[in-house]
Amino acid sequence: MNTPDNVPVDVDADPPQPSARHRRTTLAFDAFHEYHHRAWLRYARTQVGSRTGAEAVVEAACAQLLSHWNHVLEQESVPAYAWAVLKERIREWLDHHGRAPALAETAAFEAACRGRLLDELLDETDGVNGTDGADGFTSLENGLRLYAAIAELPERQHDIVVLRYVLGCPEEDVAEYLGCGTVAVRAQVRHAKRKLAARLGPGRNHRKGER
Repeated sequence: MNTPDNVPVDVDADPPQPSARHRRTTLAFDAFHEYHHRAWLRYARTQVGSRTGAEAVVEAACAQLLSHWNHVLEQESVPAYAWAVLKERIREWLDHHGRAPALAETAAFEAACRGRLLDELLDETDGVNGTDGADGFTSLENGLRLYAAIAELPERQHDIVVLRYVLGCPEEDVAEYLGCGTVAVRAQVRHAKRKLAARLGPGRNHRKGER
């Protein structure tokens, strides 16, 4: 069968191939996505409470990033810019579903309550008012007091605590996501632990809004 212009149609011809620039752009995004995807997915799950919801959030964030990847590459910090996009998609998902962040419902948070974070908070409160720091944490039923205290941290400190202690992300990755240096991350960790210890320490009755 011929076309109106009598040009034979090659039904076996390959479809048009993407340009070299498009392939390079896609490969660059794929490498970035492969490195960060697991941490994004785990963080999103601590916020939305389900794997399905987390996958939807991360997919939406990745689609947004890929759609203007060249613009993303022009940013001062690509990981920090991408992190901000992910956070925005999480906020939109929570608003749409009428939910609050679900950190306390996740297995990762429960593990953190039993692990390094709690140990370090015990160290922070040990000896306060002449008491053993452990005494102040005997009423941490299911980690709810600790969750409430983390939820009230400033956003930057909240993210650092979740990334470092709940998800176990390397300090360098946390610094990239927050767009700062590792020294700043360590300083924020110290501030956050002091605030958490003050709220959960001996003789303190936790009250929402207390500073």
